[in-house]
Amino acid sequence: MSPAPSSTSSAPQPLAPQPSAVPPSSDTSHLPQREKTTPDAASASKVKPARKPLLRLELRDLSDDGTRAFLRLLHATTALEDAVDAVLKHLYTGLKSHCIPPTRSITLVLRSMNGVAYTTGRDIDEDHKEIHLSTDYINHVPDSRKKEEIQGVIVHEMVHCWQHNALGTAPGGLIEGIADWVRLKAGFAPPHWKRSADGDWDAGYERTGFFLEWLEATHGAEIVRKINDELRGCKYESDEFWHKCCGRSVGHLWSEYKSSLEDGDSKQPDDESI
Repeated sequence: MSPAPSSTSSAPQPLAPQPSAVPPSSDTSHLPQREKTTPDAASASKVKPARKPLLRLELRDLSDDGTRAFLRLLHATTALEDAVDAVLKHLYTGLKSHCIPPTRSITLVLRSMNGVAYTTGRDIDEDHKEIHLSTDYINHVPDSRKKEEIQGVIVHEMVHCWQHNALGTAPGGLIEGIADWVRLKAGFAPPHWKRSADGDWDAGYERTGFFLEWLEATHGAEIVRKINDELRGCKYESDEFWHKCCGRSVGHLWSEYKSSLEDGDSKQPDDESI
């Protein structure tokens, strides 16, 4: 979920957790699958920030069924490290380490609360992040989907620990769309996600995430990394921003995306091309 903008830092700020629909089925054939790599290849391909972040886990109630499910299904160290690696790979491959935010620590907090999850900066300073994940939500997810859904939510929230937000001026839907784009690329998209162009381009979450996926297919593999990097250290001005990134307005791009869905454009990603 997206943190609220800040006028003093490009790091995301807290937002009240939002509800999310539980995936209705386990059919993921239309979505990207996670990449399989050997340990040596995976290690060699990792993008490294200037400082390795400290990863922490905080469990508020060990008797909570959601906490028990998390501990049964995932190894916390691996889950957090893999999420960090996925975010840095998809947003910062090919960029210098100074382009990566100086996140120093990330604490995953499992607790009972409404909604799904949210990310916030800690009181000490904005380089220390907390991801709060609802154990009530974990309990609500079907057992067949529980592990991948937890992993997907963690990847989404991990993006908020590392992405740029134009000094707090970027559209919230773009911030959330980038987070779901990374989740999509990492292979953790829920089966209920569908490509749709109804509404506005910055509706956020998977709607904007799939729009960014289309931009990647039509404007090059580096486009989302470029979009994120253009949000670093400056304020967002729509016309200037999108013309610099893509050579045209976002309204024009959104119209093209709509047409690609309606016409079955060959440039639209499909199951076999991902």
